[in-house]
Amino acid sequence: MPHGSGRNEVTVTVLGSKKALGEGVAKAAFLFPGQGAQTVGMGKTLAEQLPAARALFDRANGVLGYDLAQLCFEGPQEKLDSTVHSQPALFVCSLAALEKLRHDAPEIVERCQAAAGLSLGEYTALVFAGVMNFEDGLRLVAERGAAMQAAADLRPSGMVSVLGVEREPLAAMCDVARGDDVLQIANLLCPGNIAISGGAAALDRFVAQAEQDGVRYVRLSVAGAFHTAIMQPAVERLTKALRDLPMSPPRIPVVSNVDAQPHNDPEEIRALLVRQVVSPVHWEDGLRYLIAQGHDLFYEVGPGRVLRGLLKRIDRKLASEGVGE
Repeated sequence: MPHGSGRNEVTVTVLGSKKALGEGVAKAAFLFPGQGAQTVGMGKTLAEQLPAARALFDRANGVLGYDLAQLCFEGPQEKLDSTVHSQPALFVCSLAALEKLRHDAPEIVERCQAAAGLSLGEYTALVFAGVMNFEDGLRLVAERGAAMQAAADLRPSGMVSVLGVEREPLAAMCDVARGDDVLQIANLLCPGNIAISGGAAALDRFVAQAEQDGVRYVRLSVAGAFHTAIMQPAVERLTKALRDLPMSPPRIPVVSNVDAQPHNDPEEIRALLVRQVVSPVHWEDGLRYLIAQGHDLFYEVGPGRVLRGLLKRIDRKLASEGVGE
């Protein structure tokens, strides 16, 4: 698209992709990754090259009381993968990636018109949108991770990603395998990619049936059955952590995982963050909401490229870039 086609247009090049950003040209949204995107070494280059990114890690170390930078940069992977560490690690690394974008192309950050984050990533999106500050957000994420880990430790449970099966038939499969246990759809990611969560015995029954029926699946390396009633013990801790946390209305829409809609009232946002722990993540519906609102340029801000892959499964024509890989 040529320069000068509109007074309010900005043409930017980020990570090799040239895209016009302006009124009637492109409408940008930021996507922030969730747990599972963590890898040893993430954030290291950002911290070495960008003082603003390094400062975030230094502030995080003071809040958390341990060296998050060392854990992100050097591992070990097993420790980084634990829920109690991976959630604050991804939160900080994603905001460090945001600082890179702010440094390289500040006009993109200034013109971003909406945000969303996958599960944990919703907290990152809310900090970006000004709902809470960095330190408060990090304390909240650390408490969330610890509460979810503690809930998972109470009973054997887990998650399985199911490929090539849509919502209604998958729900019916869960009904058959559930028995007296918990087993339900947990993450609606994109067409043909849905994660289920439940008790270990119910998941074993599901996997046995899936193998018999030729259904493809992947057991996920997570601590427990996230986004189900098994996480209910975490609700009290999270409710308490949120109760007195200062919050402001978001300066841009942030799409909730719970209902795939944006919310302006801080009290509604508090309630939804609590519900999110025990409710399915409607990620596909959230992306479709953003697309319906005219967003056609997406930035995955943080480690990994999972969110861009999910976006392409919904609409291959949409432009997307990664920041902070």
